[in-house]
Amino acid sequence: MAGSGRQGVLDHLGAYTTRTGERPNPRRILLDLLEEYARHTGHADLIRESIDGLMGEDPPR
Repeated sequence: MAGSGRQGVLDHLGAYTTRTGERPNPRRILLDLLEEYARHTGHADLIRESIDGLMGEDPPR
């Protein structure tokens, strides 16, 4: 509900403090996890492509 003044679960402060004194909210933590997951998925694709020689979504030979 935009403008209602209520915060969603993802907007509350996190339960821990970083080394720099910040308390990230769950939204930031979730976005960081998604970004890291996407990065590693891309690395896995590169490894697979180097093994089987197929690129992207090429059908199996």
